[in-house]
Amino acid sequence: MSTKDSSGPFHGHYTVLDDKEFQVKGRTLFFVVILFTVVLLVTVFLLYARWVCRYRPSNSPFSSHAPNAPPQKPRGLDAALIRGLPIILYQSSGNSEAAGCGECSICLGVFEDGEKVKVLPQCRHCYHSDCVDTWLSAQSSCPLCRTSLRSNSDDALQIVVQ
Repeated sequence: MSTKDSSGPFHGHYTVLDDKEFQVKGRTLFFVVILFTVVLLVTVFLLYARWVCRYRPSNSPFSSHAPNAPPQKPRGLDAALIRGLPIILYQSSGNSEAAGCGECSICLGVFEDGEKVKVLPQCRHCYHSDCVDTWLSAQSSCPLCRTSLRSNSDDALQIVVQ
């Protein structure tokens, strides 16, 4: 009696195995090709964007400066104008202009008696000379209240300061 028992050991050769379960059908192949194409396009786009950012010429439409744009005015004040700001000696008690100021709002250092303090003409705020000179070389406004120290012309401001 020879009956086939499926619970017994497998006696066969590996070439006889049926591999229909491992076939790639049309729909699966379509999705694999689409996925590969999307990954490839994204990679190419990212490489192109990196190249554009790194090697773009200065006259390209993506550059930040227009070729015929007028040069920008410096944001800070002229050095002569900064030197012309009044300097007073700080006194904590007395009728000094800087008596109401207690500390430099740039460096947060407390003013000591006899220390040189610069007073801005428009707003009367006080600062250490070195602190406000550095600030005004880059900015043209009071560090505390942002009052502009520029007027329509720098000559008019020089007259106000002197």
